[in-house]
Amino acid sequence: MGAGPAGLRRRSQPLQREDPRSHSGRLDRGAGVSAGLFGRLRDLAAADWQAYTDHPFVHGLARGDLPQACFRRYLVQDYLFLIHFARAYALAVVKADDLAGMRSAASTLTALIDHEMALHVDFCRGWGIGLPEMEAAPEAPETMAYTRYVIERGLAGDVLDLKVALAPCVVGYRDIALGLKARPDFMAAGNPYLPWIEMYAGPDYGSLADEAVAELDRLGAVRLTPARLPLLAHTFAQACRLEAAFWDMGWRAA
Repeated sequence: MGAGPAGLRRRSQPLQREDPRSHSGRLDRGAGVSAGLFGRLRDLAAADWQAYTDHPFVHGLARGDLPQACFRRYLVQDYLFLIHFARAYALAVVKADDLAGMRSAASTLTALIDHEMALHVDFCRGWGIGLPEMEAAPEAPETMAYTRYVIERGLAGDVLDLKVALAPCVVGYRDIALGLKARPDFMAAGNPYLPWIEMYAGPDYGSLADEAVAELDRLGAVRLTPARLPLLAHTFAQACRLEAAFWDMGWRAA
């Protein structure tokens, strides 16, 4: 998901294909260390988590040389992604264990529909992408695969299954942004993607990511059994792979 300040300065440079493991400023195991369920799932899916958070697409964000066609493709599909992301939180209201969980999911749903979507539209307008263009755009196969998988896990399972499927997106963007700022080749001056990076590396989004980790850990303390862990680990890893495929979708637009 994504939204941020409009009016970014844009720069397009040749796209350099690279091994996602090739730079020396890779992110560590995660910005927020968790000894609970989230940390266990991240460790079990370490290779898929690394491929997602250390993708060539995000390398281009750090250096500021990602071709704008790649970012625009991502922005349009991210708008469509957000619609289904909101549906997933509507499902979380139904799946919640108690009224507090229902309120939390409902609050996120309201924020997505009433605020995040508007911010994203404004952000895209700064890149020359209007709402009619986004509404008319067909969903990419990667968008369909990812969003339907998340909803399917919620429909087939319980609130823990759903939140595990959502976790790589919610927490991963924070970890990615912090990792980008720590890279030796990070470029702040003249980087058209700096507002995007700063938003996800900032304290406001960091608090949301921390809350998502804490909620997953709380749900795990109540619902996790040894028999469930392999399936939850599979769900988490699959969501990471779908996140990486989402980057691939934007990457191929160059």
